[in-house]
Amino acid sequence: MPTVHLLRHGHVHNPDKVLYGRLPQFRLSDAGQAMAQAVADDLVARGATVGRVVASPLQRAQETAAPIAAAFGLGIITDERLIEAANAYEGRPLQSGAADFIHPRNWWLLRNPWRPSWGEPYTEQRDRMWAAIRDAAAANPGTDTVMVSHQLPIWVARLSFEKRRYLHDPRSRECGLASLTSFAFEDGEPVAMDYREPAAHIEVPA
Repeated sequence: MPTVHLLRHGHVHNPDKVLYGRLPQFRLSDAGQAMAQAVADDLVARGATVGRVVASPLQRAQETAAPIAAAFGLGIITDERLIEAANAYEGRPLQSGAADFIHPRNWWLLRNPWRPSWGEPYTEQRDRMWAAIRDAAAANPGTDTVMVSHQLPIWVARLSFEKRRYLHDPRSRECGLASLTSFAFEDGEPVAMDYREPAAHIEVPA
């Protein structure tokens, strides 16, 4: 069965701890580059038949896609539908983690966690991600596709496949850096999902 692999980008160089969201020019760190190469090496070692590499337009996604495209002699197709979720906190330094989100000045942004009120609705993320996934599966039915995206859109796509509610604790997401959330297709429909972390052995800087 052809498989569509959703690959989260690798570790990002972000010394100021900014919630970078859709901001441009956030590149992979050295660890992130190593993660991207580890995924490429893993796919080759497993004998994957990758016939298409697609990526979000953001720099960190394009850089993560590069070694995979090189390993299989492919170009990178850019798909805007794979972009990071829009977020009202974008560009803000988040030095204290979750405490920065729940500060009283941000309470209005938190008024509706089901939508969510601080960013792009979960349903919109679901619709654009699954449209991109289905289009990729249809365009490349004979071999696998790797699609490089971002943690929340990938997680929302998985929640939709598993028919789980979208409201969740971000700390519960099973979507590590450079992880693969893979959907097997049969007769044009996703029928199975697998999750792997081929770059989990690479140490992330503090």
